[in-house]
Amino acid sequence: MKVLLILAAAAGAILVFLLTSASANTALLSGYYPWLLGANALIVVAMLTLVGIQLRRLWKDFKGGVFGTRLKTRLVLLLALMALLPGALVYAVSMQFAVRSIESWFDVRVDSALEGGLALARNVLDAQQADLLAKARSMALEIGDTAAASPTLLNRLREQAGSQTATLLGGNGQVLASSSDTVGNLLPPVPSSAQLRQARLGRGFTVVEGEAATGLLLRALVPISSFELGSEPRVLQLTQMVPAAIARSAESVAAAHRDYQELQLGKQGLKRIYTLTLTLTLLLALFAAIALAFVFAERLARPLLILAEGTQAVAAGDFTPRSVVRSDDELGVLTQSFSKMTKQLDDARRETERHRRQVETASAYLESVLANLSAGVLAFDPQLRLRAANRGAMAILREDLTDLEDTPLAEWPRHGALAAAVIKAFKERGHEWQQELELEEAGATQVLLMRGSTLPEAGGGGTVVVFDDITRLISAQRSAAWGEVAQRLAHEIKNPLTPIQLSAERLQIKLADKLDPASRDMLDRSIVTIVTQVEAMKNMVNNFRDYAKTPPPLLAAVDLDALVREVLALYEATTPRVEAALAPGLPRVRGDANQLRQVLHNLIKNAAEALAEHGATARSGGGAGEAGGAAAALFAGEGPHVVVATRVEECCVALVVADNGPGFPPQILARAFEPYVTTKPRGTGLGLAIVRKIVDEHHGEIHLGNRTGGGAEITIRLPMAE
Repeated sequence: MKVLLILAAAAGAILVFLLTSASANTALLSGYYPWLLGANALIVVAMLTLVGIQLRRLWKDFKGGVFGTRLKTRLVLLLALMALLPGALVYAVSMQFAVRSIESWFDVRVDSALEGGLALARNVLDAQQADLLAKARSMALEIGDTAAASPTLLNRLREQAGSQTATLLGGNGQVLASSSDTVGNLLPPVPSSAQLRQARLGRGFTVVEGEAATGLLLRALVPISSFELGSEPRVLQLTQMVPAAIARSAESVAAAHRDYQELQLGKQGLKRIYTLTLTLTLLLALFAAIALAFVFAERLARPLLILAEGTQAVAAGDFTPRSVVRSDDELGVLTQSFSKMTKQLDDARRETERHRRQVETASAYLESVLANLSAGVLAFDPQLRLRAANRGAMAILREDLTDLEDTPLAEWPRHGALAAAVIKAFKERGHEWQQELELEEAGATQVLLMRGSTLPEAGGGGTVVVFDDITRLISAQRSAAWGEVAQRLAHEIKNPLTPIQLSAERLQIKLADKLDPASRDMLDRSIVTIVTQVEAMKNMVNNFRDYAKTPPPLLAAVDLDALVREVLALYEATTPRVEAALAPGLPRVRGDANQLRQVLHNLIKNAAEALAEHGATARSGGGAGEAGGAAAALFAGEGPHVVVATRVEECCVALVVADNGPGFPPQILARAFEPYVTTKPRGTGLGLAIVRKIVDEHHGEIHLGNRTGGGAEITIRLPMAE
């Protein structure tokens, strides 16, 4: 586009120059003006086409919302107006000047002056012609009085007349005598036959010959009358050069008058010529100015658009270096400086992004560590409002704490004991403290080991509480202690039992024949009592040994429903009755089938013994605790019975053994899993302890409770098999 514009502008300038030259030169006007006019019109059309293409492209970008089109449009309008207004003013003034100048050329006074000058020149020439003709006639009279004209006479008469040449011609035009004031001029100018004939027919005449540039010649031809009969007719010729100044003046006046007449005849044509020339020149100049306005607007707008796009990109967060304008002016320097600035910002952002990723990585790592900690972490602000809690805290407290964020600790709807203990510890023990806290919930005791610390003010202040559920740890420690005690008791007690039994039997054998019947009967009863008690002691020792040396479970995928049906098949004809409420499609659990079978037997046996001992009667209604609706429906019937139910929970499988007996006494509920804690007069209290130990080794959970409608309920949660 730029190349076409430059070529069109150059061609237009050349053609305008030629057109103006042709307008001022009539010779060129008549020959080349139409062609130049057509060529200039074609250039105008070409320039108009280029401007139209640029306008169409600009309009298309404007309608399309291309960035920078508004600025470019304003620049084009401003530059075009800067060219249009002065051009229109110059055009109007030039048109007025040209029209008035043409009108002034044809003033009446100029016409009269040219006519007067032309008449004066003619009068001067006529006077010289008349003077020369009079001199020729006078010389002709003197020559006619003589019989023969000698050269001397002719020369004397010429000198007297003051002419340049004097020539006596014969009838047929031959030179009879000649005289000249120039020595080298031997042959005078001879008139034509027509001029001789005209001279003989009249009294003579004069004629002006030649051109003003080479000199004007006055020629006078006069016939010579002779008094002799039969003499040959003769003609006298006098020539005289017109002064050069007079000739040039006359010629210039004549040429000016001739040109003036031609201009006067083409007055309207001149007006049209100048009008077309000025109009084409104006159009070429305007279209070229508009086209150049597009070029200049593009050149001026480009760095501004680069800066505008760059600022928008920077505002949007894009610090990619912008393109630059390679120029030495301020706009080029500005774009280069802006590109350097964006590059520096981009480098700074990359560095900031790198540091941010490092901080986020560290934060994510810390969050991952906190989230995967089994210990609970609670972070509070200086006003003890919860700011963050990890999954360990939610698991230990069995509550989603996200709804409690920004809630003061004292206003927590649950865990009032925990809140009171934390507030009291920070108030009384200062910045660092540690304590154990026992929480009672649903009849179960939960022991928490808590540590509190105050955060530094530089990080925003606040406090953090770290706690862990050590209930299992304490239980494991107790189980280990009881196991060790059981082993020692089994060893220490079992060793003397056999000698005692053998000694008693030996006494019976030795003394049976030596005693009277009454004494022997008393001896037999005593020996039976000793043996019976020794056997009971042996059974107790065996139970201690089994509790202390429970083998580790062989974990595998176990169908819990099938295992429950298998165990309950043994209790079909027993009293109280044992019923099942199994969930359909129950997933397999990870466990040891033999140990889980032992757990079921222990729980069902304990429930049946509790019902038999207390003589439980039927209870109707009453909601079930964690046993669920299916188990509750089974208790709607009459008579004492035990329900074994299964269900699927969020991440585990629950096994529930419930009865409609009296339930656990409150003083037993908190210590039911401890060895030797029992309500039965002859029980060892190892049943639930063994169950708890097996469940713990299966990585499960066990909870004791009483049903709301009456009766005990034991819930075991086991992990699903993969």
